[in-house]
Amino acid sequence: MSDPANAQSVQDHEILSAAPMDRTEPPEPVTVFEPGARPAPLVFDAPHSGRHYPEDFGHTAGIELLMGGEDRFVDELVADASRHGATLVVANFARTYIDPNRRLSDIDTVLLDGDWHEEPAPSIMSERGVGLVFRLIGDGTSIYDRKLTAADITKRIEHYWRPYHECLAAMIERTVTRHRICYHLDCHSMMPVGNELAPDPGKDRADFVLGDLDGASCEPGFTRKVADTLEGLGYSVAINDPYKGALIVERYGQPDKSVHSLQIEINRKLYMDLETLERGEGFEKLRADMGTLAEAIADYARSQAN
Repeated sequence: MSDPANAQSVQDHEILSAAPMDRTEPPEPVTVFEPGARPAPLVFDAPHSGRHYPEDFGHTAGIELLMGGEDRFVDELVADASRHGATLVVANFARTYIDPNRRLSDIDTVLLDGDWHEEPAPSIMSERGVGLVFRLIGDGTSIYDRKLTAADITKRIEHYWRPYHECLAAMIERTVTRHRICYHLDCHSMMPVGNELAPDPGKDRADFVLGDLDGASCEPGFTRKVADTLEGLGYSVAINDPYKGALIVERYGQPDKSVHSLQIEINRKLYMDLETLERGEGFEKLRADMGTLAEAIADYARSQAN
């Protein structure tokens, strides 16, 4: 787990994340940004914003395609969350290398060379080629010209997937210990229209999609607060369509144990040039609006804790 005392500053992280592809070893697989003054019972995490591509990735797909698989710049869009009292957890590794939002059993057997340690349980995500380790990218391009061994995948789990979850779990647990409750926003981005590997191919999407597993991962007031705040800022919001949430909100969202987890998907057309994959004209406005959202839900979380 990243040592919070040694966490990179937001500015340093922006410099790191500006590089299209990082082959150096990051200081940690995960970085924690501690809350500023007046901590709130609130944790943000960005599991898919990492731009570190380890040397043993061995992909044959082009870097532009892999970059399109990143939730690019989401870590920067929510960087002000810590200033408003939230703890922010950010993955530094590429999600196409290993995806922390997938179960360990979600092994794509088409990609696997040999036997797995136990019986794989591939989900529909693996069937689409985007399981624990992605096999496909974009509209169905193969990432590799080879298969991966159990040892290859295990290394990725132990060095990247597991440290991320250990860190996020620790930050949520710490928040509950301090405040007796935790609100958790799991932050992602999405294409404006579903591609061939998505659950809604060819369909236009709202500005934001909130996923609470049909009400199972958090109390409805949290979902409503986020939706109302975004709609008040002029954005369109869909709930559980097409994304209901995945492993992270399923794993950590336990309302009966005072942990309320909500997934948020941000439409990339709001802040990114989809051709160059760089920050677009709307980036600064959206970042400011995400700060407004963080402030609103930090106040909400404090009121619920009290």
